[in-house]
Amino acid sequence: MRFLFLIPARAGSKGLPGKNTKIFLGKPLITYSIDFALANMRADDELCISTDDENVLAIAKKNGIHIPFIRPPELSSDEASTYDVILHAINYYKSINKSFDVLFLLQPTSPIRIKEDFEKMIAVYNQSLDMVVSVKISKENPYFTLFEESKRGFLIKSKKKNFERRQDCPNIFTYNGSMYMINMNSIVRSNINEFKKVKKVVMPEDRSVDIDTLADWVLAEFYAKNL
Repeated sequence: MRFLFLIPARAGSKGLPGKNTKIFLGKPLITYSIDFALANMRADDELCISTDDENVLAIAKKNGIHIPFIRPPELSSDEASTYDVILHAINYYKSINKSFDVLFLLQPTSPIRIKEDFEKMIAVYNQSLDMVVSVKISKENPYFTLFEESKRGFLIKSKKKNFERRQDCPNIFTYNGSMYMINMNSIVRSNINEFKKVKKVVMPEDRSVDIDTLADWVLAEFYAKNL
């Protein structure tokens, strides 16, 4: 299988401005995703950083990473979707006659990964799937702690089962934002949220922080220091 490792890193961020290049335990945040990709790539794989950020471009150049294109303005706004960014990258490589079997999406806001996480993704994946995605076990559970509002304005459980202890409820999983191993045939046909054949790799809470706010940043630093 030939991989396209894609790191999306636009300049704008409202929750934590400049977070992709902010120094995280001694080096820019995005460097952790770059290093992870480089450590797991094979000779015929490709690393693509999709960015409009001059600081990201400088970091990539310093690390010897070729940036094949600058992300256009229409894909760098708050309204631009990750799916559009992915298709833009795929179409670029198609235009230069490069094809891949798998898209491996690494979000720069998830700096805490280990090689074992990648190896588990590889072990689970097969070409009959749409995607293997990293998840964590959710603390909130629709059988126990999540509620919706009825037409009469009363809170009702999102899933109606009479569990008296949270421990008895089925595990609920949430995407942790760290890694997406996507079948290239699937992603050119439909968006990720339309996939039907998705399997998971569970990561622990201490490797599942997706940094969006200063509080997330502080928590991720704490976990990274104590791995």
